[in-house]
Amino acid sequence: MLATLSVAWATLQFGRFLLPPLLPAIIADLGMTTLTAGVALGGLQAVYALTQFPSGRLSDRFTRPSLVVPGLVALAGAFLLLSAATTMWLFVAATVLVGVGKGLFAVPSRAQLSDLFVEKRGRALGLYAAGTDLGGLFAAVGGVVVTGSGALLALPGVDLRPPALGWRDPFAPVAVVLALVAVAYVAWNRDPYRLGRTDVELVATLRRLATTRAQRDALVAFALFYFVVGAWVNFLPTYLTRAKGFSEPVAAGLFAVVFVVGLVVKPVAGLASDRVPRRAVAGAGLLFGVGALAGVVLAASVALVAAAIAVYAVGYKTVFPVADALLLDAAPDENVGGDLGAARAVFIGVGALGPVYMGLLADLASFEVAFLGLGACLLAAAALLLRGLWDA
Repeated sequence: MLATLSVAWATLQFGRFLLPPLLPAIIADLGMTTLTAGVALGGLQAVYALTQFPSGRLSDRFTRPSLVVPGLVALAGAFLLLSAATTMWLFVAATVLVGVGKGLFAVPSRAQLSDLFVEKRGRALGLYAAGTDLGGLFAAVGGVVVTGSGALLALPGVDLRPPALGWRDPFAPVAVVLALVAVAYVAWNRDPYRLGRTDVELVATLRRLATTRAQRDALVAFALFYFVVGAWVNFLPTYLTRAKGFSEPVAAGLFAVVFVVGLVVKPVAGLASDRVPRRAVAGAGLLFGVGALAGVVLAASVALVAAAIAVYAVGYKTVFPVADALLLDAAPDENVGGDLGAARAVFIGVGALGPVYMGLLADLASFEVAFLGLGACLLAAAALLLRGLWDA
């Protein structure tokens, strides 16, 4: 199940992370502004956040597969719709459906792994979370191929150019792969499928999550962190093309650096958080990333920008498996999915404002001004997590 769920997560993240490197082409083709694109991507995150708690709660009361399978089906349909989106509204509808499917899948799949792995929970979640970076790496490579197609293999006197590709072309294969993974999951799963009516107990869950100051600090810290992630990931290629003057293929290649680093860092961070306090690991990662974020802004050459992005990725990729493990540690066995879903709904919901913030500041001021705010958020998040470590 670890392999199956990790492949599913990597595949859906591949489709999700195709959007940032292709965003300049999507904006131009559909006649969107930077702010409109930010609102569309923020909508994806907002719907993803809103779906987290009910899907987690239902997976506690009934079964994990009863939510995982509908999530995979919704994701396959969403990417198929993206492959046919010829208007801004179809694009927005497809991104929203991606958020729904991802929300149905994300928490029950993590909860299923939490059921299977207890003593090695951090390691298992680190391997699962590395699927984000595997999918993101292939997405960045796909962005290079699509944006550079038609000229990528051109040599003097020899015409080896492949057919030009459009931004819609990669999404249909994603839908097919997700459908095949769904079939494999159904074939291999041994848990029953069962749904019904139940009280989601949202208020009681939120009270339990915010019982102590340390728990409240963690929620706020991860909300700030996801705000930064939403702003950074969705607009990094656009920032590199507009503010740095790099070509779209080069920007997509630099985007790949984030995921190459994450493939290594996430499993290591998960393993480390099983051995030392999780808050210390996450807090150190956030502090590590603050200076590197400034480096991304100040660097001018491709090599220096790549190095700064790699250093920044080491810091922020550390946080993902640690955040999930920290939340799961505190959740009672009968409410694992509901507590994780509610917590993720809070900080991913705040994170949905990140793309809107970046799009607005980029239009009204500059990307550099927007990055100043992101650095402040990382510092505040680190301080909150480390204060909880001191209290403990």
